[in-house]
Amino acid sequence: MIKILKASFGLSIQDLGRTNHRTIGVPVSGVMDRYSMKLSNLILNNQETDAVLEITFGGCQLQFEEACQIAITGADFSPTLDGEPVSMNSALNVPKGAILKFGKRLFGVRTYVAVEQGFQTEKVLESRSMYKGITPFTTSEKETILHAKSNQTKERTSNSAIKVPEKHFTSTSITCFKGPEFDELNDLQKQQLLETKFTISANNSRMGYQLEELLPNDFPSMLTSAVLPGTVQLTPSGKLIVLMRDCQVTGGYPRVLQLTDTAINQLAQKTTGDKFSFDIQNNI
Repeated sequence: MIKILKASFGLSIQDLGRTNHRTIGVPVSGVMDRYSMKLSNLILNNQETDAVLEITFGGCQLQFEEACQIAITGADFSPTLDGEPVSMNSALNVPKGAILKFGKRLFGVRTYVAVEQGFQTEKVLESRSMYKGITPFTTSEKETILHAKSNQTKERTSNSAIKVPEKHFTSTSITCFKGPEFDELNDLQKQQLLETKFTISANNSRMGYQLEELLPNDFPSMLTSAVLPGTVQLTPSGKLIVLMRDCQVTGGYPRVLQLTDTAINQLAQKTTGDKFSFDIQNNI
Protein backbone atom coordinates (compact mmCIF):
# COMPACT_ATOMS: atom_id res chain seq x y z
CA MET A 1 0.00 0.00 0.00
CA ILE A 2 1.13 3.54 -0.77
CA LYS A 3 -0.12 6.59 1.13
CA ILE A 4 -0.29 10.02 -0.46
CA LEU A 5 1.29 12.43 2.05
CA LYS A 6 1.03 15.43 -0.27
CA ALA A 7 -1.08 15.62 -3.40
CA SER A 8 -0.26 17.74 -6.44
CA PHE A 9 -2.30 19.21 -9.27
CA GLY A 10 -3.80 16.53 -11.49
CA LEU A 11 -2.46 13.58 -9.49
CA SER A 12 -4.37 10.55 -10.78
CA ILE A 13 -4.35 6.84 -11.53
CA GLN A 14 -4.30 6.17 -15.27
CA ASP A 15 -3.86 3.27 -17.68
CA LEU A 16 -4.31 3.11 -21.47
CA GLY A 17 -7.96 4.11 -21.17
CA ARG A 18 -11.37 2.95 -22.36
CA THR A 19 -10.97 2.18 -26.04
CA ASN A 20 -14.15 0.14 -26.47
CA HIS A 21 -16.84 2.52 -25.23
CA ARG A 22 -16.79 5.51 -27.58
CA THR A 23 -20.05 4.36 -29.15
CA ILE A 24 -21.85 5.17 -25.88
CA GLY A 25 -20.12 8.54 -25.51
CA VAL A 26 -17.33 7.52 -23.13
CA PRO A 27 -13.98 9.22 -23.88
CA VAL A 28 -10.83 7.13 -24.23
CA SER A 29 -9.03 9.01 -21.43
CA GLY A 30 -5.93 7.26 -20.00
CA VAL A 31 -2.36 8.49 -19.58
CA MET A 32 -1.39 11.64 -21.43
CA ASP A 33 2.06 10.35 -22.40
CA ARG A 34 1.68 6.72 -23.42
CA TYR A 35 5.35 6.37 -24.34
CA SER A 36 6.59 7.21 -20.85
CA MET A 37 3.87 5.14 -19.18
CA LYS A 38 4.61 2.04 -21.24
CA LEU A 39 8.31 2.46 -20.51
CA SER A 40 7.67 2.44 -16.75
CA ASN A 41 5.74 -0.82 -17.03
CA LEU A 42 8.33 -2.35 -19.35
CA ILE A 43 11.10 -1.69 -16.82
CA LEU A 44 9.18 -3.69 -14.20
CA ASN A 45 8.11 -6.47 -16.60
CA ASN A 46 4.49 -5.43 -16.11
CA GLN A 47 1.73 -5.62 -18.67
CA GLU A 48 1.72 -2.40 -20.71
CA THR A 49 -1.91 -1.88 -19.66
CA ASP A 50 -1.14 -1.90 -15.91
CA ALA A 51 -2.24 1.25 -14.11
CA VAL A 52 0.32 3.87 -13.07
CA LEU A 53 0.30 7.10 -11.10
CA GLU A 54 0.38 10.19 -13.31
CA ILE A 55 1.98 13.21 -11.62
CA THR A 56 1.62 16.64 -13.21
CA PHE A 57 4.21 19.31 -12.29
CA GLY A 58 5.61 17.23 -9.41
CA GLY A 59 5.12 18.49 -5.88
CA CYS A 60 3.70 15.28 -4.40
CA GLN A 61 4.96 12.98 -1.65
CA LEU A 62 4.28 9.26 -1.28
CA GLN A 63 4.93 6.92 1.64
CA PHE A 64 5.38 3.20 0.99
CA GLU A 65 3.75 1.10 3.69
CA GLU A 66 5.19 -2.08 2.17
CA ALA A 67 8.46 -2.83 0.42
CA CYS A 68 8.08 -2.86 -3.35
CA GLN A 69 9.79 -2.11 -6.61
CA ILE A 70 8.95 0.95 -8.68
CA ALA A 71 10.01 2.77 -11.84
CA ILE A 72 9.82 6.52 -12.49
CA THR A 73 9.62 7.78 -16.07
CA GLY A 74 8.59 10.88 -18.00
CA ALA A 75 9.26 14.40 -16.72
CA ASP A 76 12.13 14.89 -14.27
CA PHE A 77 11.06 16.54 -11.02
CA SER A 78 14.23 15.67 -9.08
CA PRO A 79 12.80 12.62 -7.25
CA THR A 80 14.28 11.64 -3.89
CA LEU A 81 13.76 8.59 -1.69
CA ASP A 82 14.21 9.37 2.00
CA GLY A 83 16.11 12.47 0.96
CA GLU A 84 18.50 10.76 -1.45
CA PRO A 85 18.28 11.39 -5.23
CA VAL A 86 17.05 8.38 -7.22
CA SER A 87 17.42 7.45 -10.86
CA MET A 88 14.79 7.87 -13.52
CA ASN A 89 14.02 5.12 -16.07
CA SER A 90 15.29 2.23 -13.96
CA ALA A 91 13.95 -0.28 -11.42
CA LEU A 92 14.13 0.99 -7.83
CA ASN A 93 13.85 -1.14 -4.69
CA VAL A 94 11.81 0.79 -2.10
CA PRO A 95 11.94 -0.31 1.55
CA LYS A 96 8.92 -0.27 3.84
CA GLY A 97 8.25 3.19 5.28
CA ALA A 98 10.29 5.07 2.66
CA ILE A 99 9.06 8.46 1.42
CA LEU A 100 9.28 9.43 -2.25
CA LYS A 101 9.29 13.16 -2.98
CA PHE A 102 9.24 15.18 -6.19
CA GLY A 103 10.83 18.62 -6.21
CA LYS A 104 12.42 20.97 -8.73
CA ARG A 105 11.32 20.63 -12.33
CA LEU A 106 14.20 19.94 -14.72
CA PHE A 107 12.18 19.12 -17.84
CA GLY A 108 8.79 17.85 -18.94
CA VAL A 109 5.33 18.16 -17.42
CA ARG A 110 4.15 14.67 -16.49
CA THR A 111 5.90 11.96 -14.48
CA TYR A 112 4.81 8.34 -14.15
CA VAL A 113 5.30 6.03 -11.18
CA ALA A 114 4.75 2.33 -11.84
CA VAL A 115 4.68 -0.44 -9.24
CA GLU A 116 5.02 -4.16 -9.83
CA GLN A 117 1.77 -5.53 -11.35
CA GLY A 118 0.26 -2.05 -11.38
CA PHE A 119 -1.98 -0.11 -9.01
CA GLN A 120 -5.04 -2.09 -8.00
CA THR A 121 -7.75 0.56 -7.93
CA GLU A 122 -11.30 -0.29 -9.03
CA LYS A 123 -11.92 -0.93 -12.72
CA VAL A 124 -14.83 0.90 -14.34
CA LEU A 125 -15.71 -0.02 -17.93
CA GLU A 126 -12.55 -2.12 -18.23
CA SER A 127 -10.18 0.63 -17.10
CA ARG A 128 -8.77 2.09 -13.90
CA SER A 129 -8.30 5.55 -15.48
CA MET A 130 -9.83 8.34 -13.45
CA TYR A 131 -12.33 10.47 -15.36
CA LYS A 132 -15.09 12.80 -14.18
CA GLY A 133 -18.52 11.21 -14.41
CA ILE A 134 -17.11 7.74 -14.97
CA THR A 135 -15.09 7.03 -11.81
CA PRO A 136 -15.92 8.08 -8.22
CA PHE A 137 -12.82 10.29 -8.08
CA THR A 138 -11.01 12.33 -10.75
CA THR A 139 -7.81 12.89 -8.76
CA SER A 140 -5.97 11.24 -5.87
CA GLU A 141 -6.06 13.42 -2.77
CA LYS A 142 -3.92 13.71 0.37
CA GLU A 143 -4.24 10.74 2.75
CA THR A 144 -5.52 8.47 -0.04
CA ILE A 145 -4.26 4.89 0.18
CA LEU A 146 -3.30 3.38 -3.17
CA HIS A 147 -3.31 -0.40 -3.24
CA ALA A 148 -0.69 -2.48 -4.99
CA LYS A 149 -0.03 -6.21 -4.85
CA SER A 150 2.48 -7.28 -2.22
CA ASN A 151 5.97 -7.85 -3.57
CA GLN A 152 6.28 -11.61 -3.92
CA THR A 153 9.61 -11.55 -5.72
CA LYS A 154 13.14 -11.37 -4.41
CA GLU A 155 14.67 -7.94 -4.28
CA ARG A 156 16.46 -7.31 -7.55
CA THR A 157 19.44 -5.05 -7.95
CA SER A 158 20.46 -3.44 -11.20
CA ASN A 159 22.66 -0.54 -12.21
CA SER A 160 21.19 -0.39 -15.70
CA ALA A 161 18.92 2.42 -16.90
CA ILE A 162 17.05 3.01 -20.13
CA LYS A 163 18.13 6.01 -22.19
CA VAL A 164 15.13 8.09 -23.25
CA PRO A 165 15.53 10.17 -26.44
CA GLU A 166 15.89 13.82 -25.48
CA LYS A 167 13.71 14.89 -28.40
CA HIS A 168 10.70 13.32 -26.67
CA PHE A 169 10.75 16.37 -24.39
CA THR A 170 12.53 18.99 -26.50
CA SER A 171 11.20 18.52 -30.03
CA THR A 172 9.33 21.55 -31.35
CA SER A 173 8.11 19.71 -34.46
CA ILE A 174 4.80 17.90 -33.97
CA THR A 175 4.00 15.28 -36.61
CA CYS A 176 0.46 15.18 -37.95
CA PHE A 177 -1.66 14.33 -40.95
CA LYS A 178 -4.30 16.27 -42.84
CA GLY A 179 -7.71 16.17 -41.14
CA PRO A 180 -11.04 15.51 -42.88
CA GLU A 181 -11.67 19.24 -43.45
CA PHE A 182 -8.07 20.23 -44.27
CA ASP A 183 -8.80 20.65 -47.99
CA GLU A 184 -11.49 23.24 -47.19
CA LEU A 185 -8.73 25.61 -46.07
CA ASN A 186 -7.48 28.11 -48.64
CA ASP A 187 -3.83 28.25 -49.70
CA LEU A 188 -3.00 31.06 -47.25
CA GLN A 189 -4.50 29.17 -44.31
CA LYS A 190 -2.59 26.03 -45.26
CA GLN A 191 0.62 28.05 -45.47
CA GLN A 192 -0.06 29.53 -42.02
CA LEU A 193 -0.54 26.05 -40.56
CA LEU A 194 2.79 24.96 -42.04
CA GLU A 195 4.87 28.03 -41.20
CA THR A 196 3.52 29.34 -37.87
CA LYS A 197 5.18 28.63 -34.55
CA PHE A 198 2.16 28.03 -32.35
CA THR A 199 2.11 28.82 -28.62
CA ILE A 200 0.27 26.76 -26.00
CA SER A 201 -2.12 29.07 -24.16
CA ALA A 202 -2.92 28.99 -20.45
CA ASN A 203 -6.14 27.22 -21.42
CA ASN A 204 -4.71 23.71 -21.57
CA SER A 205 -5.77 20.55 -19.80
CA ARG A 206 -6.19 16.80 -20.22
CA MET A 207 -9.15 17.58 -22.51
CA GLY A 208 -7.36 19.87 -24.94
CA TYR A 209 -4.69 22.50 -25.60
CA GLN A 210 -5.83 25.85 -27.01
CA LEU A 211 -3.22 27.67 -29.08
CA GLU A 212 -2.70 31.44 -28.95
CA GLU A 213 -2.18 32.24 -32.64
CA LEU A 214 -5.33 32.67 -34.74
CA LEU A 215 -6.17 31.16 -38.12
CA PRO A 216 -8.94 33.44 -39.48
CA ASN A 217 -11.68 31.55 -41.29
CA ASP A 218 -15.23 31.87 -42.53
CA PHE A 219 -16.20 28.21 -42.42
CA PRO A 220 -19.94 27.56 -42.34
CA SER A 221 -21.36 25.51 -39.49
CA MET A 222 -20.95 21.75 -39.88
CA LEU A 223 -22.62 18.64 -38.54
CA THR A 224 -21.21 17.16 -35.36
CA SER A 225 -18.65 14.52 -36.33
CA ALA A 226 -16.35 12.03 -34.65
CA VAL A 227 -13.15 13.33 -33.06
CA LEU A 228 -10.19 11.56 -31.45
CA PRO A 229 -7.32 12.43 -29.16
CA GLY A 230 -4.96 14.38 -31.41
CA THR A 231 -7.68 15.95 -33.57
CA VAL A 232 -6.96 19.63 -34.23
CA GLN A 233 -10.18 21.66 -34.42
CA LEU A 234 -10.54 25.15 -35.89
CA THR A 235 -13.12 27.29 -34.06
CA PRO A 236 -15.15 30.12 -35.65
CA SER A 237 -12.98 32.63 -33.75
CA GLY A 238 -9.86 31.25 -35.43
CA LYS A 239 -8.58 29.45 -32.34
CA LEU A 240 -6.99 26.04 -32.85
CA ILE A 241 -7.70 23.38 -30.22
CA VAL A 242 -5.61 20.22 -30.04
CA LEU A 243 -7.76 17.57 -28.42
CA MET A 244 -5.97 15.46 -25.81
CA ARG A 245 -6.66 12.15 -24.05
CA ASP A 246 -9.78 13.22 -22.12
CA CYS A 247 -11.48 14.79 -25.13
CA GLN A 248 -15.12 14.26 -26.08
CA VAL A 249 -16.04 11.71 -28.76
CA THR A 250 -17.77 14.15 -31.15
CA GLY A 251 -17.34 17.79 -32.10
CA GLY A 252 -18.83 20.43 -34.38
CA TYR A 253 -15.69 22.29 -35.49
CA PRO A 254 -13.68 21.58 -38.67
CA ARG A 255 -11.01 18.92 -38.09
CA VAL A 256 -8.06 20.36 -39.94
CA LEU A 257 -5.27 18.11 -38.64
CA GLN A 258 -4.77 14.81 -36.81
CA LEU A 259 -1.71 14.27 -34.60
CA THR A 260 0.12 10.95 -34.49
CA ASP A 261 0.15 9.12 -31.15
CA THR A 262 3.84 9.98 -30.77
CA ALA A 263 3.00 13.66 -31.27
CA ILE A 264 0.30 13.51 -28.57
CA ASN A 265 2.85 12.01 -26.17
CA GLN A 266 5.34 14.79 -26.95
CA LEU A 267 2.72 17.53 -26.62
CA ALA A 268 1.66 16.08 -23.24
CA GLN A 269 5.14 17.01 -21.96
CA LYS A 270 4.70 20.69 -22.94
CA THR A 271 2.89 23.46 -21.12
CA THR A 272 1.78 27.10 -21.19
CA GLY A 273 4.08 29.28 -23.30
CA ASP A 274 5.84 26.41 -25.05
CA LYS A 275 6.04 26.76 -28.83
CA PHE A 276 5.89 24.18 -31.61
CA SER A 277 5.13 23.81 -35.29
CA PHE A 278 3.04 21.28 -37.18
CA ASP A 279 4.95 18.87 -39.42
CA ILE A 280 2.18 17.90 -41.84
CA GLN A 281 2.73 14.54 -43.55
CA ASN A 282 0.99 13.31 -46.67
CA ASN A 283 -1.87 11.03 -45.73
CA ILE A 284 -1.50 7.39 -46.76
